[in-house]
Amino acid sequence: MKKLSIKDIAQKAGVSTATVSFVLNGKAEEMRISDTLAKKITKLAKQLGYQPNQLARGLRTGKTHTLGLIVENISNHFFGNLAKVIEDEAKKYNYKVLYCSTENNTLKAKELIQMLQDRQVDGYIITPTEGLEGDIEKLIAGKKPVVLVDRYFANLTTNYVLVDNYQAVFDTITRMVGEGYQQIGVVTVDLAMINMEQRMNGYKDALKAAKLPFRKDLVKIIPFDASREKALESVAEFLDGGPKKDAVFFLTNYLGILGLECLKKLKLKVPDQMAFVSFDDHDIFRLHTPSITALAQPVEDIGRTAMQILLEEIKNGLKNDAHHLLKGELVVRESAL
Repeated sequence: MKKLSIKDIAQKAGVSTATVSFVLNGKAEEMRISDTLAKKITKLAKQLGYQPNQLARGLRTGKTHTLGLIVENISNHFFGNLAKVIEDEAKKYNYKVLYCSTENNTLKAKELIQMLQDRQVDGYIITPTEGLEGDIEKLIAGKKPVVLVDRYFANLTTNYVLVDNYQAVFDTITRMVGEGYQQIGVVTVDLAMINMEQRMNGYKDALKAAKLPFRKDLVKIIPFDASREKALESVAEFLDGGPKKDAVFFLTNYLGILGLECLKKLKLKVPDQMAFVSFDDHDIFRLHTPSITALAQPVEDIGRTAMQILLEEIKNGLKNDAHHLLKGELVVRESAL
């Protein structure tokens, strides 16, 4: 079956193809086309089932009304919720969102950026991987709006929105020390990204402020590419062995969830034997018995703020000077504090 074209609509409406094109591209008022005729053409196009080619429209108008969202893992609780907020905000302004996951693989991230460029998206919201600075610089040089979320590059001038990782962890550790915890272990991942560095720095500086020593034997670093079984084994060994720990802080929620499995396996009682806190809240933490204290990220504020910045730059041009560090919230439950 032949695909319906603007020419077909023009013939049905008894007008020129240019008139139909102006109406369907939102330029009726600019081209002084009457409301009556514009409504007639729009209604006819809908009745006939006309579907515009977004790429072709983009070539004509310079806009495709699509946005690219690149995150670490769309199935992750935080990134899934963030994507939903961004999609809902985009819909308010008649934008569609194309989702992609990098799995923290730099080569895959580069390929995804190229794919979105080929689709001519109007702007990008990106959770960057290591080594992606050059690709982001090229987008900016090409006058494409970019907002980084969850993490950013300190040496790159661009927009970013994320929780204040350093302050959130610093405040939580300080509060834990104030409640009497002295041997606070920490479980993290070996990603050389600024968000993880800031969380670890918050931990170290809070101990220093409390005049407690930073001890490497109280830190467990899990390789990001470790298998689930290997990561479980490493976390279990850390919880069950090594130096005495009266509390453990997991710096990502997926590590915290692994920690819960280990607690069950080891039959450790929380908080009687060990307090348990995780960065980034999750439904599992609320439903677990005992419920788990967690540092919640303001995901709705992050998503809405990122969209506001992106839409502003799509409309008015690049500034790349929007830097937002948002406050985290400690959700106190039964496992600690």
